[in-house]
Amino acid sequence: MQRSEIISAAAQIFRVKGYQAASMQDIADAVHLQKASLYHHVESKQEILLTILNQALDLLIADMQVVLGSDLPSDEKLREAIRVYVSRLAEDPDLAAVLLLEHRSLEPELLERHIRRRDRYERLWRDLIRQGVEDGCFRELDEKITSFALLGIQNWMITWFRRSGGLKAEALAEIFTNLVLQGMSPRQGSIGK
Repeated sequence: MQRSEIISAAAQIFRVKGYQAASMQDIADAVHLQKASLYHHVESKQEILLTILNQALDLLIADMQVVLGSDLPSDEKLREAIRVYVSRLAEDPDLAAVLLLEHRSLEPELLERHIRRRDRYERLWRDLIRQGVEDGCFRELDEKITSFALLGIQNWMITWFRRSGGLKAEALAEIFTNLVLQGMSPRQGSIGK
């Protein structure tokens, strides 16, 4: 039994049942282990949750660092950042749902550690927006509010997007990008700043 299999099964259970309703027995059953044997691989349900959250954020941070390190103009970097993020959310709905909905179940000390890592990810979006404003690709914007709006638009797709539906993740990312870029264009009025 690989630890990664346990984490993956737990993410699915947490998405379906919610962290609070899920039990270690549920996780043990999903990976065909006795509950006592599960504790040879993980210490607690809190450890599993933190591992899932860290795994998700590590992937997202790495994705954004690649986008920010590219030579693309800022509007194309934003297009790529949205495409990559929407793809991640669509490809792994279990990981995405746990990241976006279950972090509040962490104990205070672990939640504080998670928030620092989450804030690091959000700062990468702010950096992208600031770069676009500085190079004239975007109009003057409140980068914090704009990054919250960008992430909010994308995050809530976990509640309604289905890979089996008619709309593909790439098409959804394009819709989001066009909506956002038209609002961030320097040709628009100065709403919000």
